[in-house]
Amino acid sequence: MKKDIGFLRSKKQERQPITVLTCYDYPTACLQDEAGIDIVFVGDSVGTNILGYKSETEVTMADMRHHLKAVRRGVTDAYLLVDMPYAADRDAKRAVTNAKLFLSDGADGVKLEGGIEKVPIVKALSEQGIETCAHIGHNPQIHGSKAATHGKTFAKAKELIEAAKALADAGAKLIVLEKITEEVSRIITEAIDIPTIGIGAGRFCDGQVLVINDILGMGPPFKHAKRYQDYNQLTFEAICRYREEVANGTFPTDANVARIAPDKLARVQKWLKSER
Repeated sequence: MKKDIGFLRSKKQERQPITVLTCYDYPTACLQDEAGIDIVFVGDSVGTNILGYKSETEVTMADMRHHLKAVRRGVTDAYLLVDMPYAADRDAKRAVTNAKLFLSDGADGVKLEGGIEKVPIVKALSEQGIETCAHIGHNPQIHGSKAATHGKTFAKAKELIEAAKALADAGAKLIVLEKITEEVSRIITEAIDIPTIGIGAGRFCDGQVLVINDILGMGPPFKHAKRYQDYNQLTFEAICRYREEVANGTFPTDANVARIAPDKLARVQKWLKSER
């Protein structure tokens, strides 16, 4: 069954946690979809996690469209969400144009970063029938990659709650809460009708999102994430074994080769002799 906004809203209403993972390529998309992940998310974190960029602000529309198309080919059931890269939503006209490109590439919805200042952009997208996910708290495009926790003071908590309500009223269908205190995330989740997706925002959001690299154990560990395997060590060991076996001649083996039938080989050898 293809998952849509109605499905995701029903999970919030029934208090069933929504699962979200970033994804940047076709084979990973196939695995996530088969595993039943609700939202497969092509994040602009592709820049620092896959492309070797120093920050998310270097990611372009061309980068995002390339990876979105790859992921789209692997997704059948999941809701497919894509990040608006840096400056792609600088004004309403630009945001609508770029969002429509993503929809033409197969996205179900787009995500943009920012607080109450993004209300006009969300409204413009909503009026065009474009499903939008807001993103408040820590915004990598705005605050940089070094995350600080938001919502620790009365003023900041009030600002976040008001922003969430305003973005929901403007037509946002989902909202990511990143690095927000658990208490404030809970207040927001209970105050708005749209699903909240937390990352480092505690246990009371309607769903959770993590970066695929972090759960696989690629790169440094983070407090908000959990490593489910040690990809770096396992992959390094596999590469080392391959190098060693090629170097010492134990790979390939007889099991790795293809053979020509003896009678065909005899004909080839006979032909070679005749050519001398």
